[in-house]
Amino acid sequence: MQVKTFTGATSQEILARIKAEMGPDAVILGNRTYRKNGVVCHEITAGMERPQADNNAPAGGVPGGWGEWHKEWQQIKNQLFALMKPAIQLERLTPRQRVALEYLQREGISDAVAVDLYQRLISQPGASVLECLCGMVPVKGWGPAGWDQRLHLMAGPFGFGKTTTALRFALNWRKARPEARIAFINADCLRGSGRLILRHWAELSNFSYLEAPDRAGMEAALRATAEADLIFVDVPGLDRSTTLAQWREAMGLADIEAATHLTLSPYCDALQTQAFLKRYQTGGPGSLVWTKLDEAVSFGSIVNVAWAAGLPVSALSYGAELKESLSPATEPLVWRLIFKRQLPGQAA
Repeated sequence: MQVKTFTGATSQEILARIKAEMGPDAVILGNRTYRKNGVVCHEITAGMERPQADNNAPAGGVPGGWGEWHKEWQQIKNQLFALMKPAIQLERLTPRQRVALEYLQREGISDAVAVDLYQRLISQPGASVLECLCGMVPVKGWGPAGWDQRLHLMAGPFGFGKTTTALRFALNWRKARPEARIAFINADCLRGSGRLILRHWAELSNFSYLEAPDRAGMEAALRATAEADLIFVDVPGLDRSTTLAQWREAMGLADIEAATHLTLSPYCDALQTQAFLKRYQTGGPGSLVWTKLDEAVSFGSIVNVAWAAGLPVSALSYGAELKESLSPATEPLVWRLIFKRQLPGQAA
């Protein structure tokens, strides 16, 4: 495959160059926006398959899953090019829709998300921006009403607050179900700080606490928590060579029903976030927990990630305190955060 990276002032300008230089069959492989000397720059990487010299030659160099991956990117490319000539026609939107779309673009929503939102608005005359966004950013607040699984895997990169999120989840659950028997299985027990915090607060809160550094430890911990109503597993942060599916297989959890909650922060750049989504991808029930919101200055990535992952937002976390610093997600809370930068609990 021939791969080339293009840079320019706008995405539309770059897409026009890609089409002119590489043709309409070029595949968009990735894009990012960054600042250079105070100027916003756009970068798009495109690829194009070279013609095969021999049609009978085996396609041994093509990676597994290429067909599906190519198909997905082809769909995105078609959407983008369909809007290039002409580009997004803001005059076709109502003034309120136009202001909202321009605001979201300034907040950092990706070009693909902007295109999808624009198409939804055009195809549904009279629809509000929030109506269309609700179809792109699902919300399923944490709590007994929405999450009836017994086992919950708390996953995410190191330093993003997955351990404290697990404790906050448990404390929130206890408010609704004071009689619930809650247990923690620490599979991230090789790191001192998180281990001490989790064990300390679990003991103070009368939660069962066990450690499971390996498969045998996990099997023993699951047996020991057989009477628990709710079990949280603190998953270690995974390096770039390991996926969550591989970790579950290694720990004997591949065939056990569980919900996976991925903790992310909105100030992580698009490329790294894409890598995290791939690394922590789950085939079963799952959610996104947005942490460190009080440290962030824009929240467009919340829309990007929910749209790309297809996972609902379950909770919003902010502040250093363990209590009263996590809110189960609701649509009004999410939209006030994105459009007003208003944290849950703050006065408007």
